[in-house]
Amino acid sequence: MKRLYQHILAEHLSANRQMAFLSGPRQVGKTTIARAAAGENSYLNWDNQDDRATIARGPKSVADQLELQQLRQQLPVLVFDELHKYGNWKRFLKGFYDTYADAAKIVVTGSARLDIFKRGGDSLMGRYFPYRMHPLSVAEVLSARLTDGEIHPPRRCSKEPLEHLLEYGGFPEPFLRADARFARRWRSLRREQLVREDLRDLTRVAEIGQLAVLVEILTRQAGGLANYSSLAREINVAVDTIRRWISILQALYVVFEVRPWFRNVAKSLRKQPKIYLWDWCSVSDEGARFENLVASHLLKAVHGWTDRGLGDYRLHFLRDVVGREVDFLVTRDDQPWFLVEVKTGDRQLHAPLAYFQEATKADHAFQLVRHLDPVQKDCFAVRTPIVVPAVSFLSQLV
Repeated sequence: MKRLYQHILAEHLSANRQMAFLSGPRQVGKTTIARAAAGENSYLNWDNQDDRATIARGPKSVADQLELQQLRQQLPVLVFDELHKYGNWKRFLKGFYDTYADAAKIVVTGSARLDIFKRGGDSLMGRYFPYRMHPLSVAEVLSARLTDGEIHPPRRCSKEPLEHLLEYGGFPEPFLRADARFARRWRSLRREQLVREDLRDLTRVAEIGQLAVLVEILTRQAGGLANYSSLAREINVAVDTIRRWISILQALYVVFEVRPWFRNVAKSLRKQPKIYLWDWCSVSDEGARFENLVASHLLKAVHGWTDRGLGDYRLHFLRDVVGREVDFLVTRDDQPWFLVEVKTGDRQLHAPLAYFQEATKADHAFQLVRHLDPVQKDCFAVRTPIVVPAVSFLSQLV
């Protein structure tokens, strides 16, 4: 199926000289998208032994193999796949880009967060733009086209895309196969490969077994507040070790954190994040899985809007010591934009929505209800707290 990221990558390649860094979880479709943009002979994969030898010999070796010295009508698109596994990948890319940026368009993919290397003296500063690739969403299933702004106009749809994503997940292969037995086997194998290969190859963690236990606990507690002390006691490691391991799991696109928003909110929580999974189908509880799916859709939206240069968007939640809570808050350029509360079937408006909208001055406050039939109306035309069909709201995102 056509993916949104094909258009995003094409937009980047037509408008920018900088490299495109395309990162995302294992088996989300990065290689398929990148190979579609490049010719068969312009694709180098670090996991391929021959390609690895070519890359290891240096930029000139790659340029010679791809004949970059040859004048062409259009610049070729060159893809380096899984290059982050190479210990000297930053130095290699800096040398290659500085020498051959005028001879080729460069795409770099990876199943680990390439943007984490922004910290400190980043020798690649100014030489790349990052793009974070996500699983399929309701909006992308309906249409892979890009919008000029953030929000899609209202679209006619059924509840089927949402229910299909809840059952099979957003990773392309199980989604398209739509077979429950295949999806379970695929998910089990993916988890095993992640622990056996990615964690072993890309980190220096010796206690892989204990880290795997942490993943299982976080899966059971998806959407809950992360209590590092409790996790440390359960796994029998130090609290700082838990923090480090969760950072590793975030870097490898296993989990993501949603942090509390506390500005202009009296007596709000300030420290403990909530943790969700990139693969929401790993969550067994139906209500928690639906909340995780919505969190993933919102994260995909804020990443997509930010990566395309529309602004700086972030995802938070709201909770105070009195017990009032709203599941999510999306900010735009550090200002509250809209609130989201997630419900499976409850149509009674969640009282804290109005309270927190007044406190934060957010433009919108939505209560998403999974089992409501869709309506073809613009959710973002309403300024007061409102109950909306979940599929209608999600269809207007990315």
